[in-house]
Amino acid sequence: MSLEVSAQTRLGEFALDASFASDSRVTAIFGPSGAGKTSVLNVIAGLLRPERGRVAVDGAVLLDTDAGIFVPPHRRRIGYLFQDGRLFPHLSVKGNLLYGRLFAKPRGGADASFAEMVDLLDLGALLERGPAALSGGEKQRVAIGRALLSSPLLLLLDEPLSSLDDKRKDEVMPFLERLRDQARMPIVYVSHDLAEIERLAGTVVRMAEGRVLGAERARSSTFRGERDSPSARDR
Repeated sequence: MSLEVSAQTRLGEFALDASFASDSRVTAIFGPSGAGKTSVLNVIAGLLRPERGRVAVDGAVLLDTDAGIFVPPHRRRIGYLFQDGRLFPHLSVKGNLLYGRLFAKPRGGADASFAEMVDLLDLGALLERGPAALSGGEKQRVAIGRALLSSPLLLLLDEPLSSLDDKRKDEVMPFLERLRDQARMPIVYVSHDLAEIERLAGTVVRMAEGRVLGAERARSSTFRGERDSPSARDR
């Protein structure tokens, strides 16, 4: 698994100049609010087109401004999970999961993949429920399953636990660890919570003021003691 990201652009008065590479299954982006973490995710997803940049996932080039390459977002096969999950309120859990399948490239064993996802995220008892009947942690598990069933080349998780209380975070974290261990694609994980990053990530990219300060293996003493507020929105 490999991920290469480089992006230089301006967003009003904010300048993004970030570059890093990782071969970890989970790459975490960590830094204070306004550091540009979400902007980097949007570049990877194709939602933000930088003035200069390059994005490559497992050798597949999605963006290379020097070569004139820009794969549009709907063709990048990237799963993007936001803080609130954003489930369709008129669909059941099963309907939301199957919606993700609509964007998957045809391949054999689709039914088995659905069953495996339900088992991985322990959703069997929830399939007929609507989103309004789910807890915050259950909604996030469904949103993760929907993203994975689209057969993405890469999964982006933008502070997926930040809207949950400690009890719900403890409920979801084991599923994220199972996802990390069983995933067949790289994962980029943005979080303000250092404990989450230490549990999940193989590589940590530290950002501040639109720049990458370092990209190192997780659990390094470099990251211990750093703090950030989970309440503020990132750029």
